[in-house]
Amino acid sequence: MAELSWEAVEEEIRGCNRCGLCERRNSIVLGEGDRSADIMFVGEGPGGDEDRIGRPFVGRAGQLLDKMIAAIDMKREDLYITNIVKCRPPGNRTPLDEEAQTCLPVLRQQYALIRPKIVVCLGATAAKYLYDPNVRITRMHGKWIEKAGVWFMPTFHPAALLRDESKKRDAWEDLQSLAEKYKEIKNAGKGD
Repeated sequence: MAELSWEAVEEEIRGCNRCGLCERRNSIVLGEGDRSADIMFVGEGPGGDEDRIGRPFVGRAGQLLDKMIAAIDMKREDLYITNIVKCRPPGNRTPLDEEAQTCLPVLRQQYALIRPKIVVCLGATAAKYLYDPNVRITRMHGKWIEKAGVWFMPTFHPAALLRDESKKRDAWEDLQSLAEKYKEIKNAGKGD
């Protein structure tokens, strides 16, 4: 087995054809940001803009995510942002279980390389695979769980906020909770 590195991950997914999502894609969207970030955001999958440009969260939902991050005094470039699947599902549909299962090893490699302290699951699909397979985002958003020393929290996907503005207040509370949790972790690290 090859040593885990970003180069190995990129080589592994270059030209990937392990599931049907490869058939219509323009780009494999691995992720971007600080590769040693304390906070990792994980969404569902690339949309049309992301597939065309090759970067995660660059369309309308991504612009909203940038504003949300800025509202809690964080910068996109200080975080790592990726998705469960790395290729766009047709019509932006929810990834099928077999598609998600095919991409999860790549996400696990990213996670192992980054070693985040916090993982924010953007939407039900990310929360299903990383937080709880039975998650109900409207009931469980903003609730923290710890797994092997890493804190996980589901919240609404920015695209859901664009469709239903009534969820924005809950999402704002989740973001404030993220800022507090991050501050708590940073302060705990100072005592080491």
